[in-house]
Amino acid sequence: MGALAASIASHVPSGMLSAGLAALAALPNPGELVRKAARLEDELRELLRLNGRGAGAGAGPEQGAQQTRERFLRAYERLKDELLNDRAFNFDFTDETRQWVAKMLDYNVPGGKLNRGLSVIDSYMLLREGTEVDDEDFYLACVLGWCIEWLQASALVLDDITDNAYTRRDNLCWYKLPTVGLSAINDGVLLKCHVQAIIKRYFKEKFYFMELMELWNEIGLQTAMGQMLDLITTHTGAKDLARYRIQGYRRIVKYKTSYYSFYLPVACALLLNGAKLSDYVELKNVLIEMGVYFQIQDDYLDCFGDPQVIGKVGTDIEDYKCSWLIVQAMELANENEMKILYENYGKSSPECVAAVKNVYKELDLQDIFLEYESRVYKHLVSTIDAEPDRAIREILKIFLKKIYRRKK
Repeated sequence: MGALAASIASHVPSGMLSAGLAALAALPNPGELVRKAARLEDELRELLRLNGRGAGAGAGPEQGAQQTRERFLRAYERLKDELLNDRAFNFDFTDETRQWVAKMLDYNVPGGKLNRGLSVIDSYMLLREGTEVDDEDFYLACVLGWCIEWLQASALVLDDITDNAYTRRDNLCWYKLPTVGLSAINDGVLLKCHVQAIIKRYFKEKFYFMELMELWNEIGLQTAMGQMLDLITTHTGAKDLARYRIQGYRRIVKYKTSYYSFYLPVACALLLNGAKLSDYVELKNVLIEMGVYFQIQDDYLDCFGDPQVIGKVGTDIEDYKCSWLIVQAMELANENEMKILYENYGKSSPECVAAVKNVYKELDLQDIFLEYESRVYKHLVSTIDAEPDRAIREILKIFLKKIYRRKK
């Protein structure tokens, strides 16, 4: 049995395959037999493609995802090596600076779930479904995926400093390392500068280079504005929980998280595929809404999640964060509960944190979150099902599947 036949046989139910072959054998006309065989082969190839999701003949979805992840990780090693050694980047490294940057990159860039970066590849492969994706095109998708992970690393390094965080991804925050300290500020800036250098290196000859640069500049500005809104709301002026309202919260989340975490990966894939972003405004809106949902999950897990699972110790209460939980509490609390929140929110003592969490439990915020999650999920599913473009529909389904009822 040939490779294709063996692969098809492994994916197609035996009864269906036998019936198809029997139907072919019963045909008397040789020409009709050939035409019928061609149609059946096309149908079987389509069934194989749907089962394999481009993972290669005989590879199921899980194996294909693992292969993609391995190729993605290899791309990181290549990019890191180029940044450290390739003259095209014009960095005059000494041995000491090269070692520092290599350690900084390995500590901060590849250690997360990599969902944002892998989403570029997943989206691009869905957009290219039915056409061959060569190694160069796949690698370019990896490059843009890693650019997003670089941007994420930059944001986290700087966020951890402003939030006085202690752990990140099951490790000490980069700035908490004795040999690093506040030099991490420059490292965070350097990580963001790497992104521009990588994009210029790989895409300056592409017809979509200007639109790609405009996209990244726009997302960078939006993310920085979101961070500014968060810092101003949290740290500037007299502390007043009355300022924590849902409209302001959604504005922070939209700019700080949604654009770069959800819209940017798909926008990069669209540009790689030759699309115009102006044709996908509704897709952008849906992805932004998913980003808001994602951040609300993050706020919930910061308080109620298991630190061993989420990889960090939540500090939103101690840091006086404008989180979804405190916003909900301010809308629902009675006079006594409000007094407790004002007296304890933003204080680092375990007793104060426990008092705030107790109010959250009295207000049934865990159940309210679960109700919200169920409601937003149904809305997103309905919106996705109404999308006429099959590839876009599948992209949105993958994003939603990754975040629905996540634990970390």
